[in-house]
Amino acid sequence: MPPDAIRPEPGGVPPAVRAQLLATEHWSLLATRSTTQSEVLSRITTFLMLVSSSIVGLALIGQVTRFDGRFIAFALVLLGMLVVIGTLTQMRVGTAAIEDLAHVIGMNRLRAGYVELDPAIERYFVTSAHDDDRSVWQTYNHLARPRAILQPLASSGTFITFVTAGLTGAFGALVAVALNASGPVIGVVAAACGVAYFALSVLSGLRQVRQLGRRSVLFPAAVPGSGSRSDQPAG
Repeated sequence: MPPDAIRPEPGGVPPAVRAQLLATEHWSLLATRSTTQSEVLSRITTFLMLVSSSIVGLALIGQVTRFDGRFIAFALVLLGMLVVIGTLTQMRVGTAAIEDLAHVIGMNRLRAGYVELDPAIERYFVTSAHDDDRSVWQTYNHLARPRAILQPLASSGTFITFVTAGLTGAFGALVAVALNASGPVIGVVAAACGVAYFALSVLSGLRQVRQLGRRSVLFPAAVPGSGSRSDQPAG
């Protein structure tokens, strides 16, 4: 082992020990991130299977009951359950996204520790060794522009929100049918319920984004063209 690898630094810890500690924490974050993503994907798959099987069940029940009052009662219970499960799934997806962000920030900070041990290694990293917003985006997708609008639109959270909003609209329409409303009223109620659910979900997501924007940045990247490091808060 080279002498530099065992010589203690000012903090009293040899560089080799620091590298081992950083790598251990890095692998721990990777394992936790992988477990969380697998759990969320399993939750989404279960929800979509419930939606698919419920549609088939409604079709079968409709044939047996000839879409009378019994069918309306059964459909209200089933769709209400699906809306609740979809909302819970959406909440879990949002929580997992925040957890994933925390893991990415943590791994970026660990890379900053690697760079402190060997500054020349940073140019080999595809992901970033800084924890400001632009650097976090680089870790997520280093080929895309920061804050690309397609990223949130194509996310699992938006997908689940659309599905649950549609179920909410269908539930509202069934309530209107149960109250003997006219066709135009049923359509308006369905659209209003679906749009209201989606709007509330978006507002909740934006509030979380604003809260995350106040997080602390410990290792900001250098400001382009200034030669200095940015000390602005994230967001």
